Order: sequence, then structure tokens, then C-alpha cells
Amino acid sequence: MQGRQIVTGKPLFGIDYHKEGMLTAMIVHPPSFGQRFHRIRNLDEIKSMPGIKDVFHFKTYKDGQEKGGFDTNAFPELVAVVGDSTWRVMKAKKALLVDWQDQEAFEESINGFRGKTTRNVPAGLENSVEHDKRMEEMAAKPGREVRKDGNPERAFRTASKVLERSYSAPFLAHNCMEPMNAFAHVEGDKVWIAGPLQAPGMIEPIIAARMDLPVENIDIEMTRMGGGFGRRAYSHYMLEAALISQEVAAPVKLIYTREDDMTNGIYRPAYQATYRAAINASGQLTALHVKAGGVPESPLFADRFPAGSVDNYLAEEWSIDSNITIGAFRAPRSNFMAGAEQAFLDELAQELGKDPIEFRLELLQRAKDNPVGERNDYDPERYAGVLKLVRDKSGWGQAPSPPERAGGEVSRGVSAYFCHNSYAAHVLDLTFEDNRPVVQKVTCAIDCGIVVNPDAAVNMAEGGIVDGVGNALFGEMTFTDGRPDKQNFDSYRMIRMSEAPKEIDVHFVPSEVDPTGLGEPPFPPVFGAMANAIYKATGERRYKQPFTGKGLKG
Repeated sequence: MQGRQIVTGKPLFGIDYHKEGMLTAMIVHPPSFGQRFHRIRNLDEIKSMPGIKDVFHFKTYKDGQEKGGFDTNAFPELVAVVGDSTWRVMKAKKALLVDWQDQEAFEESINGFRGKTTRNVPAGLENSVEHDKRMEEMAAKPGREVRKDGNPERAFRTASKVLERSYSAPFLAHNCMEPMNAFAHVEGDKVWIAGPLQAPGMIEPIIAARMDLPVENIDIEMTRMGGGFGRRAYSHYMLEAALISQEVAAPVKLIYTREDDMTNGIYRPAYQATYRAAINASGQLTALHVKAGGVPESPLFADRFPAGSVDNYLAEEWSIDSNITIGAFRAPRSNFMAGAEQAFLDELAQELGKDPIEFRLELLQRAKDNPVGERNDYDPERYAGVLKLVRDKSGWGQAPSPPERAGGEVSRGVSAYFCHNSYAAHVLDLTFEDNRPVVQKVTCAIDCGIVVNPDAAVNMAEGGIVDGVGNALFGEMTFTDGRPDKQNFDSYRMIRMSEAPKEIDVHFVPSEVDPTGLGEPPFPPVFGAMANAIYKATGERRYKQPFTGKGLKG
């Protein structure tokens, strides 16, 4: 039934939601992270504009209110503009003059999945140039030791050669095609909300606490989402809509403009990772060291592959506090670590004179037969299984013939990763046209346990791969004096339909294991496969995302 509605253009999404008599609302937030509300300078003028019902300042949280793990909100003090049409509200919003002031440093308590934690929020207007400088400084210092096997210090001290490489990636905006929105109608002590969100159970207690209502008095209708990717797990916009409805005593539809959406935070953090490998006189890998961190969190997974496959192993991490809000982004942390790790393993395999897939399989065989440590959180046999499957299905080792549509030689990159209890491996075939990377084909192998719905499973893998290609080549958010440098799609580069892989071939490992994750695992391996394919094509390694630039057109 819903399929018919989709293809015939029937209203399904939150942005389509309509109730007779509802008003339209929009919010205004500070232009820079590190700022908060001060005053409205032309309140009376804006209120007198045609169709405008109200303009007011409001707080989304009570002072001292404890937040849950998904209650991240960069700007809890907002200005609401409410009127009888979207166009009139947008005109009023543009004419509104609001003064902002610098925010002081503070601490806040977060009661998340792992219990209570404290988040340090520094003052100041942050800059991406300064972020990069500080990350380089942190990378040069010893980090916090998370795992240590054997004696890596001695292995590096006695090594005949040490291979060391650093990788970095910028903040990323989710940029769901449907901006954040919510319908709310508050009548007395009853709250009705409808809109696109991922986790209604996590926003209900926050709405109840802020509005002094029992949770059972709140009804949330989930509409279809025009993209989520973790962003809609942070559904503060639902609370905002409810508070606006309560203030104006009318049903309200809150709509974020694209600029509101792109500049409101909850980004994928900026990350940096340094890998070192010790190689002895016989050309054998004797130690591996990874040190990773970011703004404002570390992406490190200390117990994932290749941990457990090397006698001497050290994992360290660090982080830099920031007032720029971050959150879940399709395969959180994994989406960076997979790219860095898999690019490094390819370069290491080349240094050792080994085929990239065979090198990974050798390490996984060691982890299976004689594992190092007891905290390895992956199954080496299942990990090896997706690599073997993608090797066979892609014809790895055979020179791929250029498709008729391709103008140049095909270069191939491989990558594999474990996250969300599933395993995914990709072989990416790349050509260059007018110095522009063109993905001709991605062969994908996945072990996610029992595949319940094969068609939907293939669709999930294809979506993750296309999303990965776009973010690897183009994704980037930067800041100048706390202000996001990119406000809309004219400057934030997204993948276009013509840039999607020409072909995606998805295969699943037959399994009787309980089903595991699938929406996120196909995404992280794309970054490493892309980096490795670009190297094969150009002879140059890419250590900094996005990969366009440096001679590559985007």
C-alpha cells in the first residue's frame, strides 16, 4: 500500500503533514556555535507584518534539566516566528534582527546508555584551521592507552623499517533531503506530535520533563522519513514544535529551512588517526600501533581487527573538547576508522610485497588459529568469509576490462570492515574521465546473518554504498569563527545521480546466524576501497578526506 503511495506522490512524509487550521512556525538560532540569545531588536515591527501571529524567545530545556544520550541540542535558546503561511513566516524570519552574545564555558550531565557522563563545553568561536592544528599537536603526543599486547615498544625499537601514516576527515553534515520538521498540537495537558523521527521513546521523557506532563499524555505519530542516518534520533525539533504550539495555543507545523538544518549541528565529528607498523629484517610485520582522536571524541575501536592478529599491538586515543555538537552518523566512528585502517593495510601489504586480500586473510587466519588477547570483538572466520566471497565474485586478480561506457583503464580497490555485528567487503572499480573519478562498479559481500528480506537487504547495501561514495569524494563541513562555512547545497557538495556507481553487485554469505546490522555496515568500507582504487589509478595515496581536490575534480 505504501509503495503505491510513494510512486503516485501521495503525502507520506512529515513535511507533507497537514491539519486544518494549523499555523506555520520557523526558528532562528545563533549563527555561530559558542553563541546564545541576547535580545530581539525589532520585535514589534516583525509582529505587525502581514500574516504573522507571534514572535517570541523560548528555552527548550529547563535550567539544570538532565539530558539523555540523544538530547544533544546546540541551541537550546531559540526565537520562534509563527504565522499563517510558510512564505510569510520566511519573509518575517529574514527581516528579524536578533543580537547574540558569546556563551560561557559550562559542564552538563548526560544520562546515556552507559550511565551518567559529563560533557565539557568550552567557550569561544571555533575554527577548522585551529582544529586541524590542535589535532596534529595531539597526534604527536602520547595518548591514553586503551589496549596493549606484547611489547610494542621493543618491536618498534628493533624494527628494520617503520611505516607510519596519518589520516584525517572533516566534520560531516547529515543533510537529509527532507529538512527537520514536526507537527504539534498541545491542548491542556495533552500533546499530539507527528513527524519524521527515529526514536520516539527517547524524546518522550524529555518533552514530559520540560512541559511537566506525564509521559502517557504524549502521543507521537511517526511519519515516513526523507532520510535519517542518525540525525533524526536527535528529535529536539519535536520538543520545539510542542513548546511553540503551547505558547500560541494552536496546532503548529514547525519547518526548518535548509540553512537551519545544515547549520544546527549534530555533525559527524572531525577525526584523525595515525597508524604505525614495525617490520623486521625478514620483511615480517612484528607490531602495529594505532593512535586516534577527534573533535570532540575519539573514533577508536581498540578491540577490532587487526587487534588479535599481531603479537605486539598498541591502541591509544585522545579527544579535544568542542562546543560544536556531534552525534550518530551512519556507522558512528566506524565510518572514519574503516577508511583509515583499510587504506593503511593496503599500503602495508604493498610494503610487504603481498596481495591486499591475501595479506588480510593471513592476518585473519592468525587471529583464528592463535589469537592475541582475549577481547577481540570480531569473528575472524566470518570476516575472512566476506573477503573470500568478494574476491571470487569480483574476479580479483584478473585484469578487469573497461566497460563500454568507460573511457579509461579500470583501477580496483578493496576494503573490508566489521561493525554492528556484521561484516562487509567491497571491491570498487574506478576509471578517470577528464581527471574526474568515476565509479564503474562496486562488488559487495556481506555477512549479516540470516537475510530476512533479500530485496530490501540489497537496497540497504546499495544505499550505503552510494552514500559512502558521495561522502568519500565530497563530504566536508568547516567552520570560521564558530559559523558553518556551508549553509546550503550550493556550497555543500552532495553526490549527484550521475555520480553514483554505474553498477552495484551485492552478495550475501549464506548463514543460519541470527540477523544483525545492515543499514550501517556497508557504508564504512567504501572509504577505504575508494582511497585504494584512487591510489591504483593515480599512484598517489589519499590521507585526507574528502578525496577530491589535489588534482582531482569534484
